[in-house]
Amino acid sequence: MAAARPSEEISYRVRRLARARRVKVRVDPQHGVEVLLPARAPLRAAAAAVAELAPWIEAQLAELAGARERLAPPGTLPYLDERLLAVPEPGRRRAHRRGGVLLVPSGEDAPAALERWYRRAARAEIAKRVDAAAADAGTPYTSVTIRSQRTRWGSCASGGALSFNWRLLLAPERVLDYVVWHEVCHLRCADHSPAFWALLDTHCPEWRPAAAWLRENGTALVL
Repeated sequence: MAAARPSEEISYRVRRLARARRVKVRVDPQHGVEVLLPARAPLRAAAAAVAELAPWIEAQLAELAGARERLAPPGTLPYLDERLLAVPEPGRRRAHRRGGVLLVPSGEDAPAALERWYRRAARAEIAKRVDAAAADAGTPYTSVTIRSQRTRWGSCASGGALSFNWRLLLAPERVLDYVVWHEVCHLRCADHSPAFWALLDTHCPEWRPAAAWLRENGTALVL
């Protein structure tokens, strides 16, 4: 049996869960390697788990890195069907798009600034699509919220409030259009009944390839 790799070589963060009964390790696309510890477990249990699972962790990280590179070459950022050249500028505090170039802060300020920029862009891109889809379907809505859910791409509340994940802007445009139509159709059909799928087929007949793309690549939609 191969020796376990020292956990010091793999960066990870620890989260304690009051109801957890055992140590769990997961590779989160957004937060990297996470160790979920029971409330009373010693920290050394996290290091031991990471060392034991090092080959699996490395394989997961490599798969995620490869998926990201397929979405956008190094040095670029995906934006629907475009690829923006990311250009760091020392002293910059906010990300700013200039044509096909996205000017970003350099250093540790970059991730937060990029997320803020994508959130603003998502509100504009998604709101106009929701307006058009809701008008076409004749289904009014009450609000659109941009969120950062880990596992959900969109939702529709009973009162007509819609929410969408800003990371949809990292996917192809057809995927964003599908998710918008999925939630707009929920304004009329709250469940996933045959009536719902028939409505979605009517308004977004090419939804199946888009849904399949999102299932296969959704974990790579991170900055």
